[in-house]
Amino acid sequence: MIRYFKQAWGSLRKQPLLSAISVGGTALAIFLIMVIVMIDEVKVAPFAPESNRDRWLVQTSASIGNKDWGSTPDNNSSNGGMSYNTIRRTFYEMKLPEAVGCFSWSNTESHLSVPGKTSLGARRKDTDHGFFNVMDFTFISGHPYNEADVESGRQVAVITESLARKLFDTTDCEGREFSIDHVPYRVSGVVRDVSNLTTFADADLWVPLTSNGTDKFTWCEHMGGLGAIIVAPSKADFPAVREEYNKVWKKFEDEIKEAGWEFYYRQRPYDQFTSINTRGANMEPDMDGVRKHNLLVYAILLLIPAINLSSMTQSRLRHRREEIGVRRAFGATKFAIMSEIFIESLVITIIAGIIGLILSIAFIFLGGKTVLAGGADVTGLSLGMVFNAGVFGLALFFCFLMNLFSATFPSWQASRTNIVNALSGGKK
Repeated sequence: MIRYFKQAWGSLRKQPLLSAISVGGTALAIFLIMVIVMIDEVKVAPFAPESNRDRWLVQTSASIGNKDWGSTPDNNSSNGGMSYNTIRRTFYEMKLPEAVGCFSWSNTESHLSVPGKTSLGARRKDTDHGFFNVMDFTFISGHPYNEADVESGRQVAVITESLARKLFDTTDCEGREFSIDHVPYRVSGVVRDVSNLTTFADADLWVPLTSNGTDKFTWCEHMGGLGAIIVAPSKADFPAVREEYNKVWKKFEDEIKEAGWEFYYRQRPYDQFTSINTRGANMEPDMDGVRKHNLLVYAILLLIPAINLSSMTQSRLRHRREEIGVRRAFGATKFAIMSEIFIESLVITIIAGIIGLILSIAFIFLGGKTVLAGGADVTGLSLGMVFNAGVFGLALFFCFLMNLFSATFPSWQASRTNIVNALSGGKK
């Protein structure tokens, strides 16, 4: 086997330009596929503090109608966040989930201050105590606020280490006081900085939603500004959790239907992949369309290099007809000829795969501001957030097949070439 690799490497070196084009074409295909996959991967891959994304069932909004509106699932429905009361009477009635938490689905820009320092702006997220069971924040000091804090509306906060240093010049600040929009709060705990690539955890500080009236905000009686996440024991439990979800919502609807209210589920709650690919609260998710679109993009990225590589392979083999003729004259079998071309395809794929992977990682880290965060500065980006070894292996495998298919017919033709004709360079 090593001999075959040496022969393949030697053959590639004899035609540096064509070999470079073949490697470059394959590397480009892998680069483009990996960049697209990495952009999607960061939205669904589990990483702290959203390490349980693969077990999440997410509902950031609800759809409600009323018989007096003439509502149907397709029109006259009101769509948006849920009220705290609605979440407590549904999600918190469930027994199967490992954890449930609710949160404001948009951050609020707040002004923070401590005596003797200039005030500063920070992104605040309002949550309940269950939010810290859904997320796995790393606490540097202190602890999250608990159910008693939320029930009593205590003005406590969890802040990031960066914010702690700005406010107190240290991360050891549990129990210290500061003001949020001129209201005094006490630090309950300090956590490691959170990447702004997280879907729901991203913020500079988190406070009980009962401490500022967020729990009281409602419209259409049962809607509000909150979302919720269920953590299932495992992905295999999704059907059972959904079944229980439907039961508790049906019970809740039975209680409110006298006033004419009705919820439209629209396949909620969603797994993480569906959640980030659902464009509007008033629309059913079209996941078949999303998957077909992704497959089409991948197919195009593979087919265009494949066409070019097929031409390059045939050109490379035409230049080697005399060499093949000599080898056939000295007893080389058709199988040996095809095996060598097979190994060449493998060598090209391995080299190109490494180059394509390195370029894609470099592009994501250097261009992450544009491709990952829409122009905002990216914080907390790590290789584990974007790199999926399984996806890379599949991309490498398909590119190998692409190279192999590109080489199969030309190599079959070359192995069957008449020896005399091959020795004459194909001129007879």
